[in-house]
Amino acid sequence: MCQQFRFLTSALGRGAVAVMTPNTILITGASSGIGAALAKHLAKPGTHLILWGRDESRLADIAQACRQSGAIVTTASVDVSNIEDFKARLLASDTATPLTQAIFNAGLGGTADADRPGEDVARVEAISMVNFVSPIVGATMLCERMAARGGGHIVLIGSVSAYFPLPMAPTYASTKAGLAMFAESLRMRMAKHNVAVTLVSPGFIDTPMSRAFDSPKPFLMTAETFARIIAQRLPSRPANVIVPWQYTVLRALSHALPRALTRAIINRH
Repeated sequence: MCQQFRFLTSALGRGAVAVMTPNTILITGASSGIGAALAKHLAKPGTHLILWGRDESRLADIAQACRQSGAIVTTASVDVSNIEDFKARLLASDTATPLTQAIFNAGLGGTADADRPGEDVARVEAISMVNFVSPIVGATMLCERMAARGGGHIVLIGSVSAYFPLPMAPTYASTKAGLAMFAESLRMRMAKHNVAVTLVSPGFIDTPMSRAFDSPKPFLMTAETFARIIAQRLPSRPANVIVPWQYTVLRALSHALPRALTRAIINRH
């Protein structure tokens, strides 16, 4: 199984040598926030972490902390919005060290300027590339390779914003909604190949992205607490994880309410 250590033995004289193939995990957007916290919680002996982010200095600090926990760590400065470079690097990385798990976490957020009718077009393009195009392209590339190896685990970091219309951030909400549909569809397609697909939907997590969101942040949670919960849940390869749990209730309530009422409540904030 790709999610477990695999031991190969070869006879040497009268004894045998056990060779351990480590659990290899890619995390994008690992230089800060959720990605950095997840890396630290997943770091342990027998794990090879491949950490991608844009800030090499912060990546180096996080890598050092992970090595102190016993993990093997490889880092690279990668801009996932450069889709051709991203694809080439992903292919090269998986060829060199086959991934057992890929966590597509890199994301862009922020709210639209309240003084203009629409969003900034350049920002819309950037958010779409980072939040939607790169993770679905990456997951699509890896799922076929994982299937050929007999299994694997793809983790997509979405958002609870996927379940609510957000006039202050329409592109962000729509990219996360699209990612949720992609995760469900890919999960169904890959089930027979032993490739799990998990959608993680965080609420407000205390990260630089969340701090830039100039609105109330109900049920705010630290990145460390969030990462601890997710690290505990991922080994069971769940289909969906919503954190904090209160958003599971809010999601159910929003589905039960008339859409017009939901829009009216959101527009008041």
